Amino acid sequence: MEKRLRLIPYQVNEVVEVVSEVPEGINMIGAPKIWEKSKGKGITVAILDTGCDITHPDLSERIIGGCNFTDDDNGNPDLYTDYNGHGTHVAGTIAAAQNNNGVIGVAPEASLLILKVLNKNGSGQYDWIIKGINYAVEQKVAIISMSLGGSEDVPELHQAIQNAITNQILVVCAAGNEGDGQVSSDEFSYPGSYNEVISVGAINLKRRSSEFSNSNNEVDLVAPGEEILSTYINGQYARLSGTSMATPHISGALALIKDVANKNFERNLTEPELYAQLIKRTVPLGNSPKLEGNGLLYLTVEDYLSDVFNQKLSAQSLKI
Repeated sequence: MEKRLRLIPYQVNEVVEVVSEVPEGINMIGAPKIWEKSKGKGITVAILDTGCDITHPDLSERIIGGCNFTDDDNGNPDLYTDYNGHGTHVAGTIAAAQNNNGVIGVAPEASLLILKVLNKNGSGQYDWIIKGINYAVEQKVAIISMSLGGSEDVPELHQAIQNAITNQILVVCAAGNEGDGQVSSDEFSYPGSYNEVISVGAINLKRRSSEFSNSNNEVDLVAPGEEILSTYINGQYARLSGTSMATPHISGALALIKDVANKNFERNLTEPELYAQLIKRTVPLGNSPKLEGNGLLYLTVEDYLSDVFNQKLSAQSLKI
């Protein structure tokens, strides 16, 4: 299968050496409010991307293994180093464990399986992606996170995803960055447009829909995707923008939701049940469903209106 699939285009806003903070996006979805109940321990998320900086101080203890399916490093399956930066950034948003100075992810005690399916140029063969998905199924991961996409609907890719869903794995995908800001037009990217996946659009840190975010009737929800601070290659940190950055917020959140829900129900919930638990934690922002699906993820919906009210009150106070 010679057709290739690529990283969804993204923007590097800033690269920095040292930070020490909870990224704004993590707060925007209410993750810290649920950490007393769960930080994702025991939940494994497979990241299908450009690999990862496995020595990064905020990530090294979260990575439980990986595999390289690309042509980087002569195709050595044991070398899943990230030469691009994208995969490391995604990994940090999901599960960075703040190590002294650094950042923290949505689920800072979740485990990460790094499946390198895109090479240093951000390009990958469909076969690589399919093999990565099948490997994740074999490893019995809980969640698959994919911030990648292409314009073609390839049946073999769709079948691999359907197999993952059948095995009760939640598959989270970026909606895509071909949006024109108009809900009258549809932009489709695959695998993000498959009905079986959880398709994630992007908003900015002011809760406004990102102009680049694809609009279509398969978008399930939105998360922060502009100027997102996370881990980066060479032990650094960076702010990146794209639906690629929104997606790991949802992947990390699902690790928390799965852990909490399974404890509450005293059984392992199915993939459709966990999807329902995710969607019940969304808040409409007033945009077309083609842009925002069910709305913004907020892990403790009951606190959302209170938080927004307090933010507006604080902003008004600053103006006086």
